Amino acid sequence: MKIRPERPDDAPAIDSLVEAAFGQPEEAALAGALRKADASAVSFVAELNGELLGHVLMSPMAAPEGALGLAPVSVAPAHQRKGVGTSLITAALDAARAGGWRAVFVLGDPGYYTRFGFSTGAAGGYDSPWAGPYFMAIELVPGALGAGGTAAYHPAFDEL
Repeated sequence: MKIRPERPDDAPAIDSLVEAAFGQPEEAALAGALRKADASAVSFVAELNGELLGHVLMSPMAAPEGALGLAPVSVAPAHQRKGVGTSLITAALDAARAGGWRAVFVLGDPGYYTRFGFSTGAAGGYDSPWAGPYFMAIELVPGALGAGGTAAYHPAFDEL
C-alpha cells in the first residue's frame, strides 16, 4: 500500500470511496466542497495496485490560528480494520507538522483517535458547536492550544 497526495484526477474515486465508507453522501459532499473551496491543506489517499483504499483530508480552521480540522477520514468498507486509516492519519499528521501547522482538531471516537495523541483535554478550552466527549485536539507545536477561545471549522462544515 502506498500513501500519496491526492491528485485532481482522484476526485471521482475519492467521492465514491467516502460515500461507501460512511454509507451516505454527506461526507463526500463535504470533501467535494472543501476541494472546491481550495481548502485542502493536507489530502492523502491510500492506494494499492491502482485502487484507492482510503482518503484523509485536513482543512484550515477559521480559529484557532494555525489549526487544521481532520475530516473526513474514509476507508473502503472491504479494507477497514486493516491499518489503512492509521497509515493515512499518521501521514497526514506528519505532513501537517512539516507544513508548519500548530494543532489539529477532530470530532470522532476517543477510543480510536487517542492513539494518535488527540485528547478532549487539548480541545477543552475551546468553544465549539461540536464541544463534548468526541471533540479532541492535538498540539503539533507545544503550547499551541494554551490560549483557548473558539474552534471554528471551515464554513463548508456548516453545510454538513
